[in-house]
Order: sequence, then C-alpha cells, then structure tokens
Amino acid sequence: MPQAVAGPEIERLIQLLARMPGLGPRSARRAALQLIKKREALLAPLAEAMRIANERIVVCHECGNVDTADPCTICRDHSRDPSILVVVEDVSDLWALERSGAVTARYHVLGGVLSALDGIRPENLNLSRLVERASVPEMREIILALNATVDGQTTAHYVTELLAHLPVKVTKLAHGVPVGGELDYLDEGTLSAAIRQRTAF
Repeated sequence: MPQAVAGPEIERLIQLLARMPGLGPRSARRAALQLIKKREALLAPLAEAMRIANERIVVCHECGNVDTADPCTICRDHSRDPSILVVVEDVSDLWALERSGAVTARYHVLGGVLSALDGIRPENLNLSRLVERASVPEMREIILALNATVDGQTTAHYVTELLAHLPVKVTKLAHGVPVGGELDYLDEGTLSAAIRQRTAF
C-alpha cells in the first residue's frame, strides 16, 4: 500500500477528486496539487462556489433538470416550443443537446434507463410525470433522445408503448454516420443503422 505523502486533509481532497468521472488517482493528485499551489485564485473560489451550489441547487419538479430555481431556466423560457418534448436519460444529455443549439423544445429527464442487471424498473424512472406532460392538448411530438445502447433502446420501446394511447407523434434520434466520419473507421452496428435510416439526397 503506498505511503501517504501529505496530511489527511490533502489526502481526503485527492480521494474525493479521484471519484470524479475522468479523474483517476494520478489525475486527482495533479488537480489537487494545482488547487493547492493556486489557493487564492482556484481553491478558495472553488470551495465557495461549491458551498453555494450545494445550498441552492434543486431538481426542477417540471422536467427533472438541475438548476438554482424551480421551475428551471429552460422550463421558464417562453420562447421554447411547448408542443415538443425531448426525453433524455440524464441531465448531462440535456446539457449536451443544449450545447448543440439544435433544439428549442422543452425537455423531460427520466433519471436513468430500464436495466434488469442494475435493478432499474419503470417505477424508478420519472415516467408518470412524462405521461402527464405528454397528455396536455398542445403536445404534438415526443422526441426520444436516448442513448443507442441496449438499455436505452429498451427504454425507448417501453416509453413508446406507454404513450401509444395518446394522440402524439413519438420519434427518435437518427443513428448513423457522424458528421466528418469516415466509413472505414465505423463499427458494423453504426454502418448498419446508417444504411437502414438512409434518406433522399
């Protein structure tokens, strides 16, 4: 077992940073050292920002997004099309779609996907609220923006069946060749999906 090189407070900082996605023990040590070296410029403001975020962040009761207000900024935005609802697995997916600038609709965060292996069942997801929101008279389309994994597609099928009784169009994201992608580097599943979902030129 490696010997500790710093006091328990610094070791705890490293251990907590190592839990972050994309940071292993080495990256966490480098990040901690950078924070310590620049305490006034980085560590103190980061600690204060995290304290404030911890106090103020809430989950939007309407869509499931995280924000410092409920309803969230997106749900309060009157310029968004209320007749289209984009269903995503997680808040990170919502943020990714927002960064793309491709969507001006409203969102609904499921909070996960169905997974027998992980014990995630329909009652563990934000599905009842989705049905409520999809049932309003002005709703025209539900876009299922779920990951192209087995669990994501299983969830998409389940949601489609759940909404089948409603007069709304249910669509899903297209899968296939990415912009700038070369066919030689794509896997067989991606190529197969691209061929099946081909469009007129």
